[in-house]
Amino acid sequence: MALTEVDRSLLARCLEHHPGAWRDFVDRFIGLFVHVVNHTAHARSVRLSSDDIDDLCAEVFLTLLADDFAVLRRFRGRCSLATYLAVIARRVVVREIARRRKAEALGHVPAHKASLDRAGSGPVHERRIDDEDEIQAMLAGLGERDASVVRHFHLEGRSYSEISQLMGIPENSIGPTLARARGRLRQQNVRS
Repeated sequence: MALTEVDRSLLARCLEHHPGAWRDFVDRFIGLFVHVVNHTAHARSVRLSSDDIDDLCAEVFLTLLADDFAVLRRFRGRCSLATYLAVIARRVVVREIARRRKAEALGHVPAHKASLDRAGSGPVHERRIDDEDEIQAMLAGLGERDASVVRHFHLEGRSYSEISQLMGIPENSIGPTLARARGRLRQQNVRS
């Protein structure tokens, strides 16, 4: 399948930093990334919690955001954008699953890092930022909805499920929202 005009336009808007373009991109491809995460984990006999799925999707989005959309800038349009993104997402998920398994095997998993649930191996710890100054820096420039998600997760310690119910938003949108906020914080730190 060839690159559609809708995807070509969306990609151009993202690369040119048009307001709302990244949110449109996330909305368009989050379902694809969730599918890739689930399929890849199933193929590797790894059971994931919903928080693991959100974290892995967030890793995919962070990869796409890195270095001012470097991965998206390398897309040449020789296939559909969804095909290209599925390949990227699978690579990120395979790498992250391998990294987490290795860290768990070596006993190097910090308590604040998420771990994979393999056949009920125990509770899953969510990744949170404890530094309030860092959180306040992350909140700067966020819209009210995104800022509320960040506050609920990092400051109040709420789970994705609780935030979803409290704010009336899909649970699978919380991870990408947090990833965008972390990405924005990284960009601010690079500029500083």
